[in-house]
Amino acid sequence: MFRHTGERRSFAHNLRLAILLCLNAGFINAAGFIAFAVLTTNVTGHAALLAINLATGQWRAARMVGLWLLLFLAGAFASSLYIGKVGRDKSFAYTAPIVVIILILLSVAGFGHDYQHTLPETEYFAGSLLFAMGMQNALVSMVSGSVVRTTHLTGMFTDLGIDLSAALLSYKNLTAAHQRRIWLRLAIITFFLLGGLIGGFAFLKLRFTAFYVPVGLLLITLFYDYFRIRVKRAVTHLKA
Repeated sequence: MFRHTGERRSFAHNLRLAILLCLNAGFINAAGFIAFAVLTTNVTGHAALLAINLATGQWRAARMVGLWLLLFLAGAFASSLYIGKVGRDKSFAYTAPIVVIILILLSVAGFGHDYQHTLPETEYFAGSLLFAMGMQNALVSMVSGSVVRTTHLTGMFTDLGIDLSAALLSYKNLTAAHQRRIWLRLAIITFFLLGGLIGGFAFLKLRFTAFYVPVGLLLITLFYDYFRIRVKRAVTHLKA
């Protein structure tokens, strides 16, 4: 999933990445919102909330929201800086950011049961998830060449609308590349929403234990290429 970058990366690679990590982001967004009443995979709403808090003089709330914005930015910065220094063409460059995200999710799953709904706790838990999602969005964007974005849908709906209108205007000459773009955007939207649905149900049933589910999804993403190669080798050996 991370072995192919640049021109070696195909539609199938990006589709698999989108399915797993959009499912992951949607799950965390829904579960995080039920747990902390905070959206944790995008910052558009937080920017508006920051402006409202500043306008109404709610300085404590404004500081908290401002911190969340910075944490999402910091996550994206840290992830992209590490990948850029190691080399975005190296598959292992994406391992460390995913491991950090897994550790954050494990801390939320492990310590979330003691959550008492205080402001400092909300600041910590929601902020850590925003940092993690900033990391995920940046690493996915870098490995896919900015084709896949997994943590928010505003741009995806806009791009899908543009692609659908172009497809309608030139449906007789619709290229394979255009069709692939439409299918990829539909997959991103569908699996983000599906992840949100699963995350909502899971948190209501399992509470903070539900955050072990996205840990599992990230582990699958991390070891997908390894197991795929092993399976191919085993099949080739059997055929031989």
